[in-house]
Amino acid sequence: MKTESLDAPEAPLLRVSGLTKHFPTGRSLLRRRTGAVRAVDGVDLTVGAGQSIGLVGESGCGKSTTGRLITRLLEPSAGTIAYRGRDITHASRRELAPIRAQIQMIFQDPYSSLNPRHTIGTILRAPLDVNDIDPPGGRERRIGELLETVGLNPEHRNRFPHEFSGGQRQRIGIARALAAGPSLIVADEPVSALDVSIQAQVINLLGDLRRDLGIAFVFIAHDLAVVRHFCDRVMVMYLGRVVESADRDSLYERAHHPYTHALLSAVPGATGPDGTRLERIRLSGDVPSPIDPPSGCRFRTRCHKAQDVCATTEPPLITLEGRPGHEVACHFPEPVKTQPVRTTGPVRRRSVDRGTVATLAPATAGQSPPTGKAAHP
Repeated sequence: MKTESLDAPEAPLLRVSGLTKHFPTGRSLLRRRTGAVRAVDGVDLTVGAGQSIGLVGESGCGKSTTGRLITRLLEPSAGTIAYRGRDITHASRRELAPIRAQIQMIFQDPYSSLNPRHTIGTILRAPLDVNDIDPPGGRERRIGELLETVGLNPEHRNRFPHEFSGGQRQRIGIARALAAGPSLIVADEPVSALDVSIQAQVINLLGDLRRDLGIAFVFIAHDLAVVRHFCDRVMVMYLGRVVESADRDSLYERAHHPYTHALLSAVPGATGPDGTRLERIRLSGDVPSPIDPPSGCRFRTRCHKAQDVCATTEPPLITLEGRPGHEVACHFPEPVKTQPVRTTGPVRRRSVDRGTVATLAPATAGQSPPTGKAAHP
């Protein structure tokens, strides 16, 4: 294990390379592994100080597993995770101890992520006790400050989780993540389990914390409108792999991967420049099993542009010519000429669709081009 200083100034806050996680699915009579769920397969990402990276994609694409690997709640099968230049991929529990406080996680379910037998004060005190942190003024004062930071009354520290609403519980989860003073927070769909009336409040709270405290985020979400509002850079995942990665404006205004176009077309209320509703791109077939993903391009079984080469050769994630920082893994990426997407107002959906009250800034809807490799600008 490398021993570079955690404060190496030239290193990014987090650098992940070739991150892989395979879950064994069974064993034969000879106790040999017979298969594996390829949940994450070769993910690369870099997070700078104060930056927010969004991970989007359908359920089962590997977003949450990636987040748990970054926080070392799961052991990677392959690849490297470096925090401030220090390799923590296979660090022991003792070696991870000084880093745990700096990398925290906000869990998706505000109901199951809090211990129902502990008061809120006890829950918020735990990170301080575990990391042996003695803040100025004492730990009780720090607990009161954390509750005020997330918009809750410090006098509620003696209450139990069941006495709070879902939005308030998620605020408590955010306060717990802030307790140890982290530099990086992995937010695993922090608003998907909340009512649409309070989603915007939580997102705005996270934005304020990022601006005021300089905390970096790896933000995992299904909702593209929320990601557009919160993240600097967006990575689109499909079956454990990143298929497109770009800064926020570049991806929403000029997406190139057919899968990204399909996701953007599903945003409720999205309209073109003339005010007409954009045509929904409906993907045919089901998502393939991660136990036995398709050969070549994993998206080819649902892609309208798939050709023979897509079945035999897996497209690498490469930077497009003339588009620095915009990476696409596709043999036949969509052409540059796309129309910006607008929404006419706040989007409200039923909870089964993971609704949002955020308004989508200009985005992109794909037009089906003729078959053939698109020329890049």
